[in-house]
Amino acid sequence: MSNEGPRPETLDWLARLVAFDTESSKSNLALIDSVAASLDDLGVPFVRVPNATGDKAALFATVGPRVDGGVVLSGHTDVVPVTGQAWSADPFTLRVADGRAYGRGAVDMKGFCALALAAIPRFLAADLKRPIHILLSYDEETTCLGVADTIARFGADLPRPGAVIVGEPTDLEVADAHKSIVTYLTTVHGHEAHSAKPMLGANAVMAAADLVSELNRIADAMIARGDASGRFDPPATTVHVGTIAGGTARNILPKVCTFHWEFRGLPDLDMGEIPALFEAKVRTVLRDRLNRYGDYGRIETLEEVSVPGLAPEPGSAAERLALRVAERNHTISVPYATEAGRFQVAGIPTVVCGPGSIDQAHQPDEYITLAALKAGEAFMDRLIAACVAP
Repeated sequence: MSNEGPRPETLDWLARLVAFDTESSKSNLALIDSVAASLDDLGVPFVRVPNATGDKAALFATVGPRVDGGVVLSGHTDVVPVTGQAWSADPFTLRVADGRAYGRGAVDMKGFCALALAAIPRFLAADLKRPIHILLSYDEETTCLGVADTIARFGADLPRPGAVIVGEPTDLEVADAHKSIVTYLTTVHGHEAHSAKPMLGANAVMAAADLVSELNRIADAMIARGDASGRFDPPATTVHVGTIAGGTARNILPKVCTFHWEFRGLPDLDMGEIPALFEAKVRTVLRDRLNRYGDYGRIETLEEVSVPGLAPEPGSAAERLALRVAERNHTISVPYATEAGRFQVAGIPTVVCGPGSIDQAHQPDEYITLAALKAGEAFMDRLIAACVAP
């Protein structure tokens, strides 16, 4: 491959996208408006798909015939926060130096979005036999729900694609599998009393400790079960408790204790198994611990985020296409969750394949290399060739 850098239009688009502060807690509408204006100038049809509150939106654009069976290039517009990170320059101003393009979202994943948007004139110039769609989403970094409303319209007022490529950074390796992630907040409600007379109340912290111990047991069982596919690192479904808080003083039975926990499941995990095991323990703790001396307490668990995993589909339309245009001969798995599972649950073949390395994501001075962007341009050119061929 030539040592020359990426096309100017790719860097122009990347600079333009990075300039929008689209941290997940903020609106992405200014970015969507900017992209929409460019699509209007190019005569590319698109639809906005707003969220329920109207402060965010996805955008779905189509180049080529408006028929089913096309390919979606899916990228999220939101980024993780920069607060507390030691950036050497403004994170929302693209800086190109030493063969790298620095900026928040440069690799995760405005780089892929920039490549797709910069390629639109080349898409338009080609005699596409099947459409290329660009889907820009939101809230990937928090819930992965920003694609859901668009997916619901596939086959209704939007063409139903035959394949989806989610452009998360994989160094253009083709990933056909990743774990699910489900997160919870459990709140144990006890009853305050003097610690010298525990029978007059219910200790929320001690009840919560029993539940956390159960999560440890479940985690060990998942480790023992392992990963039959041999594809994941770590090679098991994982269970994790991230925070715990409760109590007011050492000599008062705690009234409330809360803890956040999660599991990251292998693609073949029954998503109801771990919650069912946990709820069975909840019933035991309620009976034997929290309400031992009276009807004092209750336990509530709120599911906060649930992102489905991506299961391998050997020989799927998405896998065949991505391997061809990425010039790879095998697939990989990735350790992080993506929007890909939501497409797959809807019955659309999906893989993850994008430029750059996940190792640079979420870091201060996040970057994508210029070589990775240039490789991404070649990927787009080969995609055009694949969509021109009958």
